[in-house]
Amino acid sequence: MDMSPKEPAPDKASAATDPASGLGFRQKLAARTAHLPANTIGALWILLAAFLFSIMVTLIKFLGQDLSVFQILVVRQVVMLAIVAPKILSSLPHSLVTKRPGLQLTRILFATTAMLCGFTAVIELPLADATAISFSKTFFITIFAIWLLGETVGVHRWGATIVGFLGVLLMLRPDGETLIDPYALLAIASAACAGMVMIVVRILTRTDPPVTILTYQAFGVGLIMLIPAILTWQAPTLEQWGLLILIGIISWAGQLSNIKAFKSGEATAIASLDYTRLLYATIFGAVIFGHWPRLETLAGAIVVIAASLYTVHREAKRGRELARAADGRGYSN
Repeated sequence: MDMSPKEPAPDKASAATDPASGLGFRQKLAARTAHLPANTIGALWILLAAFLFSIMVTLIKFLGQDLSVFQILVVRQVVMLAIVAPKILSSLPHSLVTKRPGLQLTRILFATTAMLCGFTAVIELPLADATAISFSKTFFITIFAIWLLGETVGVHRWGATIVGFLGVLLMLRPDGETLIDPYALLAIASAACAGMVMIVVRILTRTDPPVTILTYQAFGVGLIMLIPAILTWQAPTLEQWGLLILIGIISWAGQLSNIKAFKSGEATAIASLDYTRLLYATIFGAVIFGHWPRLETLAGAIVVIAASLYTVHREAKRGRELARAADGRGYSN
């Protein structure tokens, strides 16, 4: 019989930190990416965010065939609120103290409208169309920044904005008919409201901490959606419940990835990768819903993306950051 002394079993605490015995997932990820440039890490995060947001809108479009957009929105907010609840509760009552209550309410209203219009457009339009039109948010940010922030915009940025809106006009006929599709107008309204949210958040961060902005938005949007959700409620199946909860989880993960992206890398270096959402939307739309993008959509998207990238480039050249917030992009407001 072997009577040699046995090695003591490693305790769980040391196993969690010992590189040879098994790091936690976050520690392993940090260790493997520590040697990468900051912009590369940011690029990886924003690519993940783009993929997650594309999955999110695909699930919303799928469920929207049977459930109301109000119902989808309220369950999404409840799930996201449950995930961030520990952070919000740990900051009480300070997370409720705001110096700009009127501006907080303004952000909630615009964020709610952006999501309501955007998700309705996603449900009713081909995914590629809805996604491409949403990129026009950059140009609305330019207009609102002049109006509300007093920014001075030169001829180059004005030119990019005008060209970008011409690209949007190319996409406003999803059925190839003379009349503009009303759901395309909803997509534009969503982009405009999302652009306003960016500006309002930029103003709010001058006086209120991020956790306060998060708290008001998390509760406010859910409360606004609650009554219409109850009035249009349809009992989801077990499968639909699973997908509804998954939408909330993916939405939270997408926002977190987006925030990490802009914390890690420079916005001007990684922002263009967000346009991979159009590629995902095209693939998911074709494979799952049988919707192929029209030539007008692709042409308009190319114009919008090119104008957006030029706008970001000009702002970087002038040493200014385009008014935007990492946690308010796409349909994640």
